[in-house]
Amino acid sequence: MTLKDKLTAQRIYLLLAALFITSLVVSNLIFQKFFYWYPFNVKLFGSKLFEISVGILPYPITFLITDLISEIYGKKRANDVVVIGIFASIFSVLIIFLADKVPALPNSPIKDTVFSNVFGRTILAVGASMFAYLFAQFIDIRIYHFWKKLTQGRHLWLRNNFSTWLSQFVDTFSVVFLLCSFNVLPWSSFKGLLVSGFLFKVFVAALDTPFLYLGVYLFRRRFKLNVNEEISLI
Repeated sequence: MTLKDKLTAQRIYLLLAALFITSLVVSNLIFQKFFYWYPFNVKLFGSKLFEISVGILPYPITFLITDLISEIYGKKRANDVVVIGIFASIFSVLIIFLADKVPALPNSPIKDTVFSNVFGRTILAVGASMFAYLFAQFIDIRIYHFWKKLTQGRHLWLRNNFSTWLSQFVDTFSVVFLLCSFNVLPWSSFKGLLVSGFLFKVFVAALDTPFLYLGVYLFRRRFKLNVNEEISLI
């Protein structure tokens, strides 16, 4: 690979990392708004199926990106993005904490109570999310590379979905459990939110498989990579 190709690959890696971090941080900021995905009028454990937080919308993007990075750049680069995401989440929590403690002016468009209601619980949400995220992402990457090695780089759909299913269950269970434990969400919603969140993520994981195939195809074509070949940025 030429120096020009390596520089291009590095820029793309940084862009993917930026998308990953943005999706992760935003999902933690908007989690308090819930919506109902209307195509399914089914009740499960007392809750409507797919009655979920909007914070779940950008979150599957992070798993698509780590799978793409794992496939093209390797396990170490995928783990690096996960660690960077953790630091970005911690930093965002510190900023929100300071902003919440600063008293608003009498003529401020957003009052202290409104700001605290919207962002005050973000610290708990990010704490719960980071705990779940740390385990889920590393599980996803480990399982992804297990299947990649076992299939010798073939059957991309298998490792994309199998790795995501388990990691998303770990993530969903951990987040909902911790938020209920901190009284951010009622325990009566635990089962419904767990099943709804997990099934939604599995559904999205199946939908993003063609996009992963497209991304891998474009990378291999642009950088002339063979099956199971990875780009080294060193």
